[in-house]
Amino acid sequence: MTHPRAAGPMLPRDPLPPRAEAEHTMGMPAQATRWTAKMVRELPDDGHRYEVVDGELLVTPAPAELHQRAVALLLIELGPYLLARTTCEVLASPADIELDAEGMVQPDVFVQGMVDGRPSLAWNSGAPLHLVIEILSPSTARSDRTIKRRRFQRARIPEYWVVDLDARVIERWRPDDDRPEILAERITWLPEGTVEPLTIDLPPLFARIHGERP
Repeated sequence: MTHPRAAGPMLPRDPLPPRAEAEHTMGMPAQATRWTAKMVRELPDDGHRYEVVDGELLVTPAPAELHQRAVALLLIELGPYLLARTTCEVLASPADIELDAEGMVQPDVFVQGMVDGRPSLAWNSGAPLHLVIEILSPSTARSDRTIKRRRFQRARIPEYWVVDLDARVIERWRPDDDRPEILAERITWLPEGTVEPLTIDLPPLFARIHGERP
């Protein structure tokens, strides 16, 4: 995780895998029966991103440059649209979003609502999630497409986007979907309580992410 953690006792776990350019996940070590959000917060600040979903520990090394460019460009796409509307704001991880005692995630990009008409001042203070976005890498396919996706659907988060940089598509999931909507040309998003939708043209977005001329 990229932000400081409170000092606490080290928990027995397998050695972390070597640092790599691409993201990957590591399943829950055998000696830890069920991980909790509290246990994850006690892990050391070593540059990895730690998440837990339904008691399973997910470990992701620092992201690659392409991943971070995608995050930045999605913030640019979403930011002006949401700034003109006072009901939501877009943020990016690191963030500790606690879904339950055994569920804490750090979405790459997410849109959350207000608390009593104002932006929240602390994580997990009641701001509802309206949109969650994960930037896919081959080694995070299991967690992004399956583990996290199922948990987000159970939480009834209105939309979950999986951004596939290699295929240059966005997979859109809604709570009751059995299969994603695969979008290659454009994606249109209409948050609850708004009238005018946001439309993102995907080919120029992916071209900018890959350093090409749109």
